[in-house]
Formats: sequence, structure tokens, C-alpha cells
Amino acid sequence: MSAGSAELPLWADALVASLLVAAAAFALIGSFGLAKLSDFFSRLHGPTKAATLGVGGVLLASSIHFGVRDGAVSLHEILIAVFVFFTAPVSAHLLAKSALHLAGRSAEAVAAVPPPEDEPAARR
Repeated sequence: MSAGSAELPLWADALVASLLVAAAAFALIGSFGLAKLSDFFSRLHGPTKAATLGVGGVLLASSIHFGVRDGAVSLHEILIAVFVFFTAPVSAHLLAKSALHLAGRSAEAVAAVPPPEDEPAARR
């Protein structure tokens, strides 16, 4: 075997696999929210939170995998995680503020708008 294909201990394999499955579940939930939620603000909220958790899970799994395999801390994943965790909420906030600005309404006015009458009662 070469140095790049070293076997991981069972606990590390299980931890990495569970983090990847959880990250994939968050990404799936976020994409489902983007497709099914009704208005812009709901569509913005669901995928932003879920995608951040999904990317965080993948980065944590990658950091554990390469940290255990190589015996050293990988700074690449830490830097990417810091960048994602700072930029995703800020970009979502700016998108929401620009949508409110374009609509010409305050956040309270947007929240007080009732849903359309043709929507099923279950989606309200």
C-alpha cells in the first residue's frame, strides 16, 4: 500500500461515514425546502441553514479523515469552514434586505401579509 491509501481505524470510518450521511441529509432537506416552500423568504431560510450544516458536516468528515490518516491537523478544511460559516449567513441577510428594499416594505409589513386564498390550508 502507498501512504495515500492507509486504512483508517473502524471508529474513524464510522464517524466519517455518519458525518457524511448527516451532511447529505441536511443538503437534501435544504433542497426540498427550496423546491416546496412558498415565498422568497422561506425559500431563502431553509436552504441557507441546511446547506451551511451540510457543508460543515462534509468539512468535518474530511478533516477527521485526513487528520487520522496523516496524523496531522488539516488547516484547509478549517479555513473553508470559517469562510462558509461567515459568508453564508451574511449573504442570506443581504438577499433578504435587498428583497425588502425592492418590495418597498418593512419586515413587519411582509410578515403581516396573509397567504393567498388559493393555497391549501395545510401549507399556511
